[in-house]
Amino acid sequence: MERSRRNCTTTAFSFILVLLLLPLQAIHAQKGRNANYLAYIDNYCDMAVDQMKKYKVPASITLAQGLLESGAGRSELARKSNNHFGIKCGNSWRGKTVRHDDDARNECFRVYKHPKESYEDHSMFLTRGARYAFLFKLSITDYKGWARGLRKAGYATDPSYANRLITIIEDYELYKYDRKGSKAPSIAPIMQHQVYLSNDLAYIVARNGDTFKSLAKETGIGWRKLMKYNDLHKEYTLVDGDIIYLCRKNKKATKIYTVHIIKDGDSMHSISQMYGIRLKNLYKMNRKDPDYIPEIGQRLRLR
Repeated sequence: MERSRRNCTTTAFSFILVLLLLPLQAIHAQKGRNANYLAYIDNYCDMAVDQMKKYKVPASITLAQGLLESGAGRSELARKSNNHFGIKCGNSWRGKTVRHDDDARNECFRVYKHPKESYEDHSMFLTRGARYAFLFKLSITDYKGWARGLRKAGYATDPSYANRLITIIEDYELYKYDRKGSKAPSIAPIMQHQVYLSNDLAYIVARNGDTFKSLAKETGIGWRKLMKYNDLHKEYTLVDGDIIYLCRKNKKATKIYTVHIIKDGDSMHSISQMYGIRLKNLYKMNRKDPDYIPEIGQRLRLR
């Protein structure tokens, strides 16, 4: 009988000890997490979910971008201008602006009265941008596809941008917010051109009558950037069938393409567009001068 009592006492003590340790385990689980990130998520998770239900942009992506772009709301752009997503002025912006150093010095950024306006504009920026149209074909819970797609479409120049978003989403379990909008109705992006994805790059195909300025208005990308992305000059007239990349091309082709055999009608520029390679890099890897004219049958390296 005494042995039975001791066993019961030991069992009860063990049970109480487990209960006492649970809060400590919960605290331990929070270790390694940034307190500023946790506070930001608590403040803006409802706003991100509301935007997801309205525009079908995953809440996890919105929160992760907000955290990353604004430094958890502590960046100067977020604190003074309520701009949580680093959205630049662009051709269509008619609101207040502020100058801030980013990819270049003294760049123009949008100013909002309230963070909610920034969240709304972020959703509109994605739904109206033709280069992001393919993202809305993904499942709302496919945060990895969205993160990689944003990078491919040129939202950010950082090559590790997608991985950084995915890490934040998984470390802070932001994917759980996406489940609240899995049945949300889709809002189709406003666009005139179909957006394609090739060589891990988003692009459209020009039509007769298109100009860099008309495409800039449609895509939300500055016309000078479109020219630069596609190695073209301002005197160039777009023609039907031209491939127009919506983000910066790669330094080399994807792994499946190693060599191109020159055919009749090929030019260094057309080859660079075909494989999504920056023109200067195509010349460099083949040790060719800018005045080089391709000859039929010659082989060009693509990697």
